[in-house]
Formats: sequence, structure tokens, C-alpha cells
Amino acid sequence: MTFLRQAWYAAAWPDEVVPGTPLARTIIGEPLLLWRGTSGTLSALADKCPHRSAPLSLGHQQGEGLRCNYHGLVFDTSGACIENPHGPVLSSLCARSYPLVEKYRLLWIWMGDPEGADPEKIPDYTHIDTPPDTARSKGYMHVAASHKLLEDNILDISHADFMHPNVLGGGSSTRAKQRVEEQPDWLMVEWRPRDEVPLPVFAPLLGDPGTRADMWTEVFWYPNGAMLMHAGATVAGRPEEEGLDTWNAHIMTPETEFTTHYFYCNTREYMVDDAELNAGVAMGFKYTFEHEDRPMIEGQQARIGRADLFDTHPHLLPIDGASTRARRIFDRLLAEEIAATTGREYA
Repeated sequence: MTFLRQAWYAAAWPDEVVPGTPLARTIIGEPLLLWRGTSGTLSALADKCPHRSAPLSLGHQQGEGLRCNYHGLVFDTSGACIENPHGPVLSSLCARSYPLVEKYRLLWIWMGDPEGADPEKIPDYTHIDTPPDTARSKGYMHVAASHKLLEDNILDISHADFMHPNVLGGGSSTRAKQRVEEQPDWLMVEWRPRDEVPLPVFAPLLGDPGTRADMWTEVFWYPNGAMLMHAGATVAGRPEEEGLDTWNAHIMTPETEFTTHYFYCNTREYMVDDAELNAGVAMGFKYTFEHEDRPMIEGQQARIGRADLFDTHPHLLPIDGASTRARRIFDRLLAEEIAATTGREYA
């Protein structure tokens, strides 16, 4: 067991799951089928028919039911069998179901004991909800790397000076000192460079060339792979309230131990009605993540192989402080969950 089960995981964007089009997706190693009945009722079932373990994703939806195409059994959104062409409908003919809710414009699935599935435990992504569509962009990419490596990447923004020089470079992130706040089940790290050359993404919007900037980046990390970045810039010496403020969701849902579903969303609190700017932001994020971040992290995973990063005895630097502490929180919570569910200690 290498994943937390008593947790909400981002499973899909709502527009990925529309009536009549079920979505097969593996989360923490478990094949699932996400679908909506014709009334809009959400459902998450194990992608395995209880009869002979055929993939339900090879079946088809019929209104409020889902038919297995192997022997024709039909299941409703709760997983109960509602039609058996070969005999009586038995309670044992039930597909495992998982709690699935729509919140903050995402679908979240609870992979553990259903009695613990309280939606209030989902990290706060209110900032995805609040802006108009012209100030919001989102995306998804599949990454052939561990969710931990992707989380490490966001917990150390100094990489942006080298990997994203044309968008987020300039050296200020490397020169700024990080401050880490650690809680029992989450972590925050921040950087606040002052009187610096603004990041290229902010520079054209702050004034004349040569304008200096005060900037801020706060990253909140949660052990289910959900991360939230608050970043912005203002003219040096001016209040932050006068500046450019953005919120960025980075959510890494483990597919398997070495593959990840990466959901991202950017919202901003300036020029919120500018659809052209929004399209440019969306294009920029897509390029940055898919053509700069992903190849690097997948390459890193390929060099590490199937080991954990720390098993390779990396030479850690001060910039690795936040990611190291996040990994320790995760390991402690995993050990506590294993002990609570099995009575065994986890090394």
C-alpha cells in the first residue's frame, strides 16, 4: 500500500463526464468508470463486472443504467444490478461504487471507507469558482511519473528560472528565500522577492520597461496531491492590493505509483473580462506544462526507475526543504492509516 485511501482525489473535469459518455480512469491503481445517468446523477463504479470481472468500460450506457457487454447485466448509478438476462436479480450482483461529488468545478472521488466521505475535507478551491469564464482556464495532462515528483516540482519554484525563462524566469525565484509553514496534514511555502525585475508574464502589465516589482508566491500542499499556488506582482514599493493577483490549481492525482493525472487551472483577479488575454494565458500554460515540465519530470522518473527518489540518496539542497517536509508528512499519514486499518506498522 503506497497511497492514502482515506482522501478525496480529483477524478475529472465535469465536461469529461457527460450523459451517454462514460469515462474510464484509473486512480491510485484502481480501474474506475465515471458516468452520469440521463438525469445527471453522477456515478463512480469499479471498472469490473461482479460476474466475471469484465471491464464495464467496454459496455454501454442505457439511460440511467450501464450494461456490461459481456453477458448483458445492467447496473444503476449506485452499482446495484437492475437487470439480469440469465435469472433473478440478486443483491450479490453489485458493482462496487465510490462516493463522487462535483465541487469547485471538479469531480472528486473518495477512495476509502464511504462513511468518511465528507466533502468538507476537500481542500478549498473557491478561487476556481469565483471569476468569470474570461478569467479562468483549465487543462489536463497525463504524466508518466510519480505524483511525488510532480509535487516536488511545484514546491520548489526556483526551477522556473531555468526551465521557464521566457515566462517565469529572471532569477528572482532563485534569489528569494523560502519560508515554510508546516501543519500536521498540510504545508505552505512562500517566496516574496522585493525590488526585482518582474517575471516576463507580469512585466508588460506593470508599466514602462525597467519598472521594478515586488512579487509573491505561496504554495499550499495537501497529501492527496492537491496544490494551490497564489502568485502575483506589484510595482516595487506599492501595496499588493494594487498589483496583479493570480490563483493556480495544480492537482496531481496518482494513477499508479509511476503515472499521474495532472489537473491545472489558472484564475486571475485583473483584466477579468479580457477573453483574448485569457486565451493567451491558457495557451501559455498548456505549452509550459506539456513541453517543458512534463518532459523534464518524465525524464527524471526514467533515470530514477521504479525506486523512490530518496532511495537513490539524492544530494539535497536548501531549495528542497519544502518538498522534503511534504514527503515526510505523507509518509507519516500513510503509516498512521495503515496502522489504523490493519494494525500493522509501516516502515
